[in-house]
Amino acid sequence: MSATLPGESPLVQVEHLAEFFPITGGILQRKSGEVKAVDDVSFTIRRGETLGLVGESGCGKTTVGRLLLRLIEPTAGRILFGGAEGVDITRLRGRELKPFRRRMQIIFQDPYASLDPRSPIGTAIGEGLRIHAIGTPAERRDKVARMMELVGLAPYHARRYPHEFSGGQRQRIGIARALVLEPDLLVCDEPVSALDVSIQAQVLNLLRSLQRDLGLTYLFVAHNMGVVEHISDRVAVMYLGALTEVAGSAEIYRTPLHPYTIALLSAVPRIDPEARAKRRRIILVGDVPSPINPPSGCRFHTRCWLRQQLGNPQRCATERPEMRTLRPEHVVACHFAEELLDVTRREQAIATAAASSSARAGGGEATAPVHTPKVPGPDEAQPPFRRFGGDGMPQ
Repeated sequence: MSATLPGESPLVQVEHLAEFFPITGGILQRKSGEVKAVDDVSFTIRRGETLGLVGESGCGKTTVGRLLLRLIEPTAGRILFGGAEGVDITRLRGRELKPFRRRMQIIFQDPYASLDPRSPIGTAIGEGLRIHAIGTPAERRDKVARMMELVGLAPYHARRYPHEFSGGQRQRIGIARALVLEPDLLVCDEPVSALDVSIQAQVLNLLRSLQRDLGLTYLFVAHNMGVVEHISDRVAVMYLGALTEVAGSAEIYRTPLHPYTIALLSAVPRIDPEARAKRRRIILVGDVPSPINPPSGCRFHTRCWLRQQLGNPQRCATERPEMRTLRPEHVVACHFAEELLDVTRREQAIATAAASSSARAGGGEATAPVHTPKVPGPDEAQPPFRRFGGDGMPQ
């Protein structure tokens, strides 16, 4: 289920999307299993909004972005581009799909690896125009120059090569390359995770200004919750290939209703001393299960602190929860999320979980041990000073 406000048209509607990667082995390369990277995921992206997709590393969020762009073929599900009455791009191939390639672009995580080191950046930015046969060579050069100015680069930089630019400048090149075709949807695959903090702010502000000026729609894939809060209108949380919660950015950061989202947000560092003092850290038990053999029922039930407080109900292990609307614009995939709707009960449950996890961690959050160097006393023997020759042997 996906929430959509009345009167707001979705640009992309994803229905029951799945991606299973086969595992083969042996001389005959027979299939021995499959990695369930994305399993029955449904959501919408509205025109002009930024949908943040967050989760731990390996949860499948980057795979979702690549599926939207048809960079990989989905195992099951539909991707309707243009809304509920749009075109199912999962059924398109070759020449039929090419016009939609122009309308969907991506900003990659590593700006240097995504650029050809042997091509000037002007050629890289204008490559999409050449592939789609847009304009004459002179018109393409003019459009590349305008796009470079739009992202904060000088037109004379077009003759330079990727290694001549800093990380932030290379990411601006990637943004210009994605925008030169004037797409409707831009998939941002962790576009600032490889950049310094100060450069991250510059790139994020650039993306927001471009969205405002050009009417862009973003799917912003990231694991940094602070970055997602800054740029997103709505946030979707993934765990082990499945969605757990979707809500407005302010709503999900103020009152998350899924136990996994609450634990995820409790790990976000706080700058404000008062907020840091009030923070209750919930440390989850165990490791993330393997996507090759995910748990039955709710995929989070093996680590869920709410289930432990409720006496480990069997329903969590046998029945997969559906996405249910518990508040306006707030959908949650949890059988017992109603237990967290009441503010008092919710605070008590979080406090109990934080205290329990703190006790398991040894009375607080784990910190690196501090080793004080031992200063030898006057009566203790000092090791002799040894000289080493050019061959590395002691003299």
